[in-house]
Amino acid sequence: MKINGKIVCIVLDGVGVGAAPDAALYHDEAANTLSNTAAVTGGLHLPNLSALGLGNIVEIKGVPKNSSATGNFGKMREVSKGKDSTTGHWEFSGIILEKDFPYYPNGFPTEVIEKFCSLTGCGGILGNKAASGTVILEELAAEHERTGFPIIYTSADSVFQIAVNDRVIPLERLYELCTIARNQVMVGKHAVGRVIARPFTGSNGNYQRTTDRRDFSLFPPGTTMLDILFERAIPTVAVGKIDDLFAGKSLSEKIHTKSNDEGIEETIAWANKTPNGFIFTNLVDFDALFGHRQDPKGMKEALEYFDLQLPRIISTLSGDDLLIITADHGNDPTDNSTDHSREYVPLIVYSPDGKRNVDLGIRQTFADLGKTVVSYFGFEGKELKGTSFLTQVVMMTGNNTEE
Repeated sequence: MKINGKIVCIVLDGVGVGAAPDAALYHDEAANTLSNTAAVTGGLHLPNLSALGLGNIVEIKGVPKNSSATGNFGKMREVSKGKDSTTGHWEFSGIILEKDFPYYPNGFPTEVIEKFCSLTGCGGILGNKAASGTVILEELAAEHERTGFPIIYTSADSVFQIAVNDRVIPLERLYELCTIARNQVMVGKHAVGRVIARPFTGSNGNYQRTTDRRDFSLFPPGTTMLDILFERAIPTVAVGKIDDLFAGKSLSEKIHTKSNDEGIEETIAWANKTPNGFIFTNLVDFDALFGHRQDPKGMKEALEYFDLQLPRIISTLSGDDLLIITADHGNDPTDNSTDHSREYVPLIVYSPDGKRNVDLGIRQTFADLGKTVVSYFGFEGKELKGTSFLTQVVMMTGNNTEE
């Protein structure tokens, strides 16, 4: 089937809907980002997501079940090892990782740090341990200002993070350090999922991270849904950190944003001027500002703001256009952990002329999303894992033609 419309796919970064079957392997048995956020904040007011069927996926205080949902609903299970954004987005795109990225709970080995310092010309580094990003600034920002040494740290994720005060090390130099780390240091057995630039500002114990964060991912190790679309001249528009997660590969447009608000506005703008194509948006604030910082109130407010803007997003759609709303992992702000959580993710699919109130069930891999995307544009995508749910959400009409 080939449909001559567009897909708007929005990833609510970190907004999971309950512990995955293997959550115990990650110590996340009690995780449920949406339900637990609602429970500790008095409930969520999400009328537009409720209308689409969000309450049918999982019990959420304030979001009732809807027997006449205007959208279609389900949840997806991650098969790949890990629980970070790179792994989740790659699985969306049709790649399942059989082996997890390397982790460094005790800091990076001497060989890594020495190689980094040699190649970058840094006289030394600070940190080299697993830490919260805000806590490590409290501990080392003043020393960083005194010495000029970058702060290197990791987390429970497979990341090599470089934090610098932009008054001490300019932003472009930070990005250069990250590029060297990505391409020449964190390779081979040390090929972490992401090298992350973590700029901050401030002085005298008052420090704040800026919105100029950049993620430097590996190239995907196989064909993705983006490759299939791009090679066939279907526009692929990346909003937010999508560009970073796919190392810029197979993207027609790359729009970096600094907040959920900006990401929503860019999504609406590009949806309005893209009658045929794939718009792929990541809204990172749920994860970066509220999940990692254990802030359920902030998570609630961000979810309600997104819900308030949802009618504007839907207004960009017509005919057989599709809206897909999902998440890439969990990040429960109530679990006393600043780490991601291994959870199912929501799946909501809406089309103005499409089917209504279809229970899409539990999808056995995130890759079903990518298979559906390429199917929508008329491509089989044999290279991709997953099973398309396209025929469950669109009407079979005379306007739908075989490739």
